[in-house]
Amino acid sequence: MTPTTFSALPGWDRDEVREAWPSFMNSCIVLVRRVDWTEACNAARVIDANDGAAVRAFFENYFVPNLIRAEDGSDTGLITGYYEPLLRGARKRGGVFQTPLYRVPDDLLTVDLASVYPSLKGMRLRGRLVGKKVIPYGTRAEIERADANGKELLWVDNPVDAFFLEVQGSGRVELADTGETVRVAFADQNGHPYKAIGRWLVEQGELTVEQATMQGIKGWIEANPTRRQELFNANPSYIFFKEERLPDPRVGPKGALGVPLTPARSVAIDPKFIPLGAPIFLSTTEAASEVPMQRLMMAQDTGGAIRGAVRADFFYGFGSEAGDKAGRMKQRGQVWVLMPKRVGQ
Repeated sequence: MTPTTFSALPGWDRDEVREAWPSFMNSCIVLVRRVDWTEACNAARVIDANDGAAVRAFFENYFVPNLIRAEDGSDTGLITGYYEPLLRGARKRGGVFQTPLYRVPDDLLTVDLASVYPSLKGMRLRGRLVGKKVIPYGTRAEIERADANGKELLWVDNPVDAFFLEVQGSGRVELADTGETVRVAFADQNGHPYKAIGRWLVEQGELTVEQATMQGIKGWIEANPTRRQELFNANPSYIFFKEERLPDPRVGPKGALGVPLTPARSVAIDPKFIPLGAPIFLSTTEAASEVPMQRLMMAQDTGGAIRGAVRADFFYGFGSEAGDKAGRMKQRGQVWVLMPKRVGQ
């Protein structure tokens, strides 16, 4: 982190920062319990959320922007996008509903090593017990081949949509047999590292880097249906879901911070480099465009593919339009994290 000033942030004075205020207040639900953040989060309670000048002055008074650089010194990195999709499903298997979404299996163990090795805080091993040994949990291919009868949460009508639901981390399912729409949220993961299938297609010479968008990958699957499972198995990571009620469709899914995500104002980051919950300023371009996009965001989520210092995944919200933008978002950008001022600064 390299401290700088707000005047150095490209577009800071043009951004409608008050649009980020609800997302910041959501972050403060968690951050207020952390010593360095308590003062700022308490002060935020008296700010008029509709006064853009007051919101901007608040951030300038309580925070210092820090330019994020990678280990090699680079200050630019990859900015992608994600969204909350809508799938069609049912509670019971039948007809077109043949693809399961699984709940967390009973034999999945999570081992937290931090109590023994404090340097490994946040690192967890996942596996299963065989005799007296903990062995790695099954890969995607092994889970797909196994008989998981009884662990199906819901059944959906499209295996491609089910795979990309795992990539997004959460979504909604419209149930044909009951007429209700429920949210399915990330519950756990099988412990294997995420590997991007778009990158695999590029390495195989099937697509160019520019073609390896969500839309391009789906197009390749349509043209190569017999290789679909081969492609999916290139990513050994597997996501298990839990069902949540959807009392207000306007409220986004919860991210890793435990608070609802705000469309166009929440991002996923790598918490090894950026504190989860912190405000960040993002300077990039619109999806598949050279049009600048510079705005205040909140680092409220994480993801298996989000690794590195200068790396962010832009949350576009719910639905097909959000999905179209998210699928095409593969831009370069810069990230500044706003850290609370120390006493006396």
